[in-house]
Amino acid sequence: MFTVAVIAQKGGVGKTTLALHLGVEAARSGPVTIIDLDPQSSAAQWADGRQAQQPAVVACPPARLAVALHAARRNGTRIAFIDTAPAVESPALAAVRAADFCLIVSRPGILDLRSIGVNVEIAKLAGKPVVLVINAAPVQGGQAVAAGEDAHKRYGVEVCPIIVRQRAVFGHALVGSRCAQEVEPAGKAAIEVAALWDWLARRAADQGQYDVPGISMARISAA
Repeated sequence: MFTVAVIAQKGGVGKTTLALHLGVEAARSGPVTIIDLDPQSSAAQWADGRQAQQPAVVACPPARLAVALHAARRNGTRIAFIDTAPAVESPALAAVRAADFCLIVSRPGILDLRSIGVNVEIAKLAGKPVVLVINAAPVQGGQAVAAGEDAHKRYGVEVCPIIVRQRAVFGHALVGSRCAQEVEPAGKAAIEVAALWDWLARRAADQGQYDVPGISMARISAA
């Protein structure tokens, strides 16, 4: 089982939204569990309105994280995403320690990017691979690319080459307990999520922890 901690120091960067979309995309190729550590339980509430059984969403207190991961593995989960609360507290630390890979989510704004340094440091101290993904970027312009370059120079963090843009369908889909790729399968949001998951799956394969199914590439190539 490949476990990804989705973390952010600052709230409002779209961390849970991205975790849910990645979970839905990854579930196309195998069982997925999203573990919701956030006291707001946004991911779990989203799952309450779904008929689809995948991805499975489990709300649990941080102290039960190890138990939840063990249960997911026992139930055949191939990919687990840990959705943490904003800020760096013991739950985020527990998620980083339990994960195989850390995905830091940030908007391209300067105040958002200035908050990621402590997340980068924690992941590195834990000896975990860590990557920054720029989320909710303007549809046009080079702000996201410039922000990624600045973050790399400032914090020495690897920046994911896939940028997720600000698109209304991300929010609209969640209202109905769905994700963008389920509402607009051929839309730009779906293409970006597929590309991000494909990139992440390949990184997992590089670590020898996940066999890339190649499912996402068909949609990317068709765009």
